Amino acid sequence: MADHSIDDLAALDFSAVSPQEFAKIIKGLSAQQIKDIAHGELRTRVLAEIFGRMERQFRPEAAGSLNAVIRWKVTGETEAVYETAIADGACTVTAGRSETEPRLTLVMGDADFLKLVSGNGNPVTMFMMRKLKIAGDVGLASGLTRYFDIPKA
Repeated sequence: MADHSIDDLAALDFSAVSPQEFAKIIKGLSAQQIKDIAHGELRTRVLAEIFGRMERQFRPEAAGSLNAVIRWKVTGETEAVYETAIADGACTVTAGRSETEPRLTLVMGDADFLKLVSGNGNPVTMFMMRKLKIAGDVGLASGLTRYFDIPKA
C-alpha cells in the first residue's frame, strides 16, 4: 500500500480492511499522520473498529481458563476507555468503564496504541520507555499478546 493521506483514511471502510492491511497502513504512517487521525470522529471510528476486532482475533485455546477484565485507556485529545473481559474461552469488548475492578489496566497514547495493536510496537520496549503504563497483573500483561492474533506488517 502506498502512502495514505488523512482523507484516504477518513474515507476508508475499516470493516473491509484485513488486520494485515491495517497493520501495513499504520506502519506506513508518520508520527504526524497518526496525530492527525487521533482526533474527533475518525479517532472514534478507528478505536471502535480495533476494539470490535478483538473478539474475532481472540485465541481461546491460548487463554485456556483465564478469567480477567482488562481495561484499556487510550489517552489523546480525550481519554477513550474500553474493557475486554476474558472468561470461559470467550472475549467480550465493551466501550466505557464498568464497575468491575480490572485485573489489568493498560494506559497509552493514541500513536502507541495503534503501534501496539497493529504489531508495529514492542510492548516490552514501550513499557521500558514509559509509553505504555501498566497497573495490576504484570504477568497477565506480559503474556497478553499471545491471546490475540496480532497482525504483522
